[in-house]
Amino acid sequence: MFLPLFLSLRDAKVPVSLKEYLTLLEAVRRGVAGFNVETFYYLARTALVKDERNLDKFDRVFARVFNGVVGDTATADLTAEIPEEWLRKLAERLLTPEEMAEIKALGGFDALMETLRQRLAEQKGRHQGGSKWIGTAGTSPFGAYGYNPEGVRIGQDGSRHRRAVKVWDRRDFKNLDDGQDLGSRNFRLALRRLRRFAREGAATELDLAGTIGATARQGGMLDLKLVPERHNRIKVLLLLDVGGSMDDHVARCEELFSAARSEFKHLEHYYFHNCPYGRLWRDNQRRWEDQVATTDLIHTYPADWKLIIVGDAAMSPYELTAPGAAVEEWNEEPGRVWLERLLAAWPSAVWLNPAPQAQWQWTQSTEMLRRLMAGHMHPLTLDGLDGAMRALNRGGERRLGPPTSPSGPDRS
Repeated sequence: MFLPLFLSLRDAKVPVSLKEYLTLLEAVRRGVAGFNVETFYYLARTALVKDERNLDKFDRVFARVFNGVVGDTATADLTAEIPEEWLRKLAERLLTPEEMAEIKALGGFDALMETLRQRLAEQKGRHQGGSKWIGTAGTSPFGAYGYNPEGVRIGQDGSRHRRAVKVWDRRDFKNLDDGQDLGSRNFRLALRRLRRFAREGAATELDLAGTIGATARQGGMLDLKLVPERHNRIKVLLLLDVGGSMDDHVARCEELFSAARSEFKHLEHYYFHNCPYGRLWRDNQRRWEDQVATTDLIHTYPADWKLIIVGDAAMSPYELTAPGAAVEEWNEEPGRVWLERLLAAWPSAVWLNPAPQAQWQWTQSTEMLRRLMAGHMHPLTLDGLDGAMRALNRGGERRLGPPTSPSGPDRS
């Protein structure tokens, strides 16, 4: 009965063995899972998956084999619970560009959040198609499936216009696959420009020149000389933006992640969303339970590490300038402050942007981050990656430029 699951996992390159499959069958036979689908999901995942990087592959295979997957659907603790009936999607508001241009924003992040507090205190029922209350299919700044140039998205499955200043819902992201099979070696070749070789460790490699010289001095008696193997001493701290508008760039980021894994012996990676704040995480499936304080990273990795930040830099500009503007948390300090701390800790740093470079000027937050990075934002292309590696090899301090004043949100 469960053989299709086993075979599909093998086809998806999940390293599951026959012994693990028999263990699962024995557990089912003994009634460990009972007759509950959710319990069987967790039992199968525990028995068959040995590496957390394969959890996402397991979920996709389980969903395909059993036509649905029961996973971890716990929701985040919210300051206020929005009743589901307020957000039930009965219609979706589609406006023309002319109509969108006529809709005015509230005038800043603080005004937006203060108005939301007032709505939460005053609203008593569900609304649809309006311009004031929390609801659906309208032009209110609060709700789902409508439009507002500067709003808080609540109860909507995914982004539509990418204009939200803050997202009320908890979102789950997937880890990038560092086992991605590259179609070419170009990314790896570009990353190899970032290198500093040294011989360290046990002497295990034949020193041909030394052996020839020593043998000659011994009158022809073979005298083998060994030296430690040469390794790249470069140490890289990789920060990866996930979710939101970065969903459009997952494939290319996975190729970069795979190439970095193969090229750098000393590589540590962490995830963030939109902008690094006070918390980062290693696993997107445990991002709410297993976070790492950004200050701990600063105190853990010395200044000789190279910092590479990967993200499209597309967000509300308030995230960089205003406390509390992070889309999924209430940050006490704006993103600019945290980015300055990262650049002070690791002066040799670059930002890789997977969005087309011709579009950077359209997004205000991208221009602000380019100034903060002192121009060291490079496109995630072969030429851009080559330039970024050359910049990291040069290293050196950077001047932090002043941010521009946000005139409105971009994408979240």
